[in-house]
Amino acid sequence: MTAGDGPTRHVVGAGDAGQPVGELAARLLGDPARAAVVQAHGGLWLGRERVLDAARPAPEGELLTISQPPDGRYAQAAITPEQVLYEDADLIVIDKPAGAYVEATPWDVGGHLLAAVGQLLARRDGAAPPLHLAHRLDRDTSGALVFSKNPEVNPRLQATFAHGEAHKQYLCRCQGAPAQDAYDLSTGHGRGAKGRFRVYPAEEVGRELPQGGGTVKAMRTRLEVLRRDGDSALVRALPATGRTHQIRLHMAHAGHPLLGDTKYGGPAAWRDQPLPYHLLHAELLRMPHPRTGQPLEIAAAPVWWG
Repeated sequence: MTAGDGPTRHVVGAGDAGQPVGELAARLLGDPARAAVVQAHGGLWLGRERVLDAARPAPEGELLTISQPPDGRYAQAAITPEQVLYEDADLIVIDKPAGAYVEATPWDVGGHLLAAVGQLLARRDGAAPPLHLAHRLDRDTSGALVFSKNPEVNPRLQATFAHGEAHKQYLCRCQGAPAQDAYDLSTGHGRGAKGRFRVYPAEEVGRELPQGGGTVKAMRTRLEVLRRDGDSALVRALPATGRTHQIRLHMAHAGHPLLGDTKYGGPAAWRDQPLPYHLLHAELLRMPHPRTGQPLEIAAAPVWWG
């Protein structure tokens, strides 16, 4: 089985019981070297617990999951001082690079930005504070990303994002050219039958989704076309809600998926250039400081085609 096939799952039988999970994983994958890499990154799970000790005995009846990166490659995350957009005693805001996960994944406990920011601060200050993610950006989305450095501000910081007090502004480049200069999209949001997020009609907001998927949530975005370039357009997106993949979903729903966003119908290349990531960037964040209430405005200039 290859990494792209998804997790390997195995219920530990009587014949496997007591065997070290590392050895069992090696047998299931048929590749001891690969199993060692997976284990070193924290990709072995017994039930809902990540197993970092390869010698741990596998208990009978437990589910062993071997989780690997979907594309077979482990992401590497590193942050330099030049990527810090703002910092004080309570917060640090970085310019997130595309292609980096913001926190641990099922297949990797360490190669993410939460760890990378901690390492940057530890190198500089001798120790890292207890960092907390204030919000999240998709792996391939770049731009302003906020962490707290002080647990005392976490409740207020979380409320700021949860209650819409944080104004977020994005830039994206989409396929084709929208006809209108500005428009508002108001739809539903939820998971579809296969688990992928999708757009629902606005009148279905509040409807129960099958298989424990919750309810259809409201999703609202304002889109402003900044420039049309024939085969594509530069668009500013102002999300009024904070749904997963919101801008990507709304742009695809409007018939103009993001360049590089192959998951939602966008092209994998533009003007004969391959696009390893979708072109979406968090360019501006306005919010009250969680301690003082004073307004903060943090900008991150995009590095891709403008």
